[in-house]
Amino acid sequence: MNDWTRNTMAPLPAALVALGLLAGAGCSREAPVSAATPVPAVAEVLPADPPAPKRTPLDSAKLLLAFKPAPKAKAAPAPVDSEARIALGRMLFFDPRLSKNHDISCNSCHGLDTFGVDNKPLSDGHRGQKGTRNSPTVYNAAGHIAQFWDGRAASLEAQAEGPLFNPVEMALPDDRRLVATLASIPEYQKRFRQAFPGETQPITRATVTQAIAAFERQLTTPSRFDAFLEGDAGALTAQERRGLETFVAVGCTTCHNGGAVGGTSFQKLGLIEPWPHVADAGRFEVTKDEEDLNKFRVPTLRNVEKTAPYLHSGSVQALPEMVRLMARHQLGQALPEPDVEDVVAFLKSLTGALPQQYISAPELPKSTPRTPKPDPS
Repeated sequence: MNDWTRNTMAPLPAALVALGLLAGAGCSREAPVSAATPVPAVAEVLPADPPAPKRTPLDSAKLLLAFKPAPKAKAAPAPVDSEARIALGRMLFFDPRLSKNHDISCNSCHGLDTFGVDNKPLSDGHRGQKGTRNSPTVYNAAGHIAQFWDGRAASLEAQAEGPLFNPVEMALPDDRRLVATLASIPEYQKRFRQAFPGETQPITRATVTQAIAAFERQLTTPSRFDAFLEGDAGALTAQERRGLETFVAVGCTTCHNGGAVGGTSFQKLGLIEPWPHVADAGRFEVTKDEEDLNKFRVPTLRNVEKTAPYLHSGSVQALPEMVRLMARHQLGQALPEPDVEDVVAFLKSLTGALPQQYISAPELPKSTPRTPKPDPS
């Protein structure tokens, strides 16, 4: 796992002193009025813009607390992500033969070269069927409290098996088809033995999902924001630091916190002002608890400039509009446009470096006469 996932509470004086100075003396975008400047008459005062959020110097301990890594998504006990298991998981992630018609892989909806998404409101599945929710990014998912928008999967392993057998997604009929496909290919037999040396039956539903999860745990994207947290005061521009101040001041960190800047809680869409036309019951579908109606797992904001469209419905295309809507409906704030621009600038600082060693498709072993044929039915 990359450095940003480590739970460190080391002091960060350089960056945070810079941020504190900005908050204390530089939060205005214009020079302060001097004592000699004439005060305009009341009749000359133009209508005021909505009041800007009050910025205060950010406390270093509080900033670290807000963005310290969240507990990793629950995994199998003491997961051993060996190189053999990670390499196997990468192959499985890219292999379309894990779908009924051999035409959809994990990478189809979670493109690793496009920041883990397909940039569609709803993804295309088996026979062109559409899913009911937007495909979230696979990057940094190991830092989430649970997987899927409704949190129905407690671990990466549990999430990995969902699409395989979902009739709308990859549509495999059962475990037998999954195992038969992989067992028919000698190279996969060898790879599973290497990745799971203690298993009497190396190829199973469980080992497939464990390998995919091992690979997904490597998919993190350290960014300039991480460099800033580690003490590099110059990693963020003045505008990005203003955006961070606003982000904290208005309360965005109530939901978007932890190492992934999100993914640590479930929140109601339309918390302060009702969201129009929320047809999806969200987490209620899992818990049947009325308190969970229209609640969704808070998404990570890492790489958010690259992962549009937004929300569980994929219904918002532009990042500035998403910031305005979140401020209004979740926080009860009408952000002035300069503040929206600053927050968007800060969010862009969360765009990270893609792990180049993983994003291209590996060479996949060839099928054999025993490999089940594509099934378009």
